[in-house]
Amino acid sequence: MTTADQSPRAHQQRPISDLYDVINRRRDVRSEFTGEEIPSEVLRRILGAAHSAPSVGLSQPWDFVLVRDEATRRAFREHVLAERSVFAAQLSGERATTFSKIKVEGIVESSLGITVTYDPDRGSPDVLGRHAIADAGLYSVCLAIQNLWLSATAEGLGVGWVSFYREDFLRRLLDIPSRVRPVAWLCVGPVRELATTPDLERHGWRKRLSLDDVVHDGKYRHDFSR
Repeated sequence: MTTADQSPRAHQQRPISDLYDVINRRRDVRSEFTGEEIPSEVLRRILGAAHSAPSVGLSQPWDFVLVRDEATRRAFREHVLAERSVFAAQLSGERATTFSKIKVEGIVESSLGITVTYDPDRGSPDVLGRHAIADAGLYSVCLAIQNLWLSATAEGLGVGWVSFYREDFLRRLLDIPSRVRPVAWLCVGPVRELATTPDLERHGWRKRLSLDDVVHDGKYRHDFSR
């Protein structure tokens, strides 16, 4: 590649439709995993994409715990299903009926579990840019997760973010230090397909707001009718 090929103008001339296609195809996968193995070079690429995320003060406060052991994954699934029951017990009527049809995890069906953690001590005590916003490090971890998710989608893999768990349980299960926060258990692997409509929308749990509903020009619009 020549120096000219690396110029901003050259990058602007390349098609950008693929990026938007990946963003729009990304789904939170539950039922579509095939269980096939992820090629090691592909796994390395998506972890590398996650590790390339921006972070406050270049603290890079994330770690990635790869969970392949079936017994560990089944133990986590039992915990998740128990927490699902706790949430379901709070619902009634149409909401309870709708939720009963929604699958919340693909822990044993996926090829791999990846737990992404946040270490607030990484880069301490002087984390440039975190003095006024304590959660900036946590936001950085979320950027790494998004990088992983989009690169996995580009590689033809599915990702499902499991959120029905107690952090202390996951710490004990994976021997995570008490100071480190488990931010996400991601189910990752090849899929039969990616749904055209997100599960929660398809089941009628919620609908996506329009862009105009969430864009404010100049000052926040206090429109609570939404």
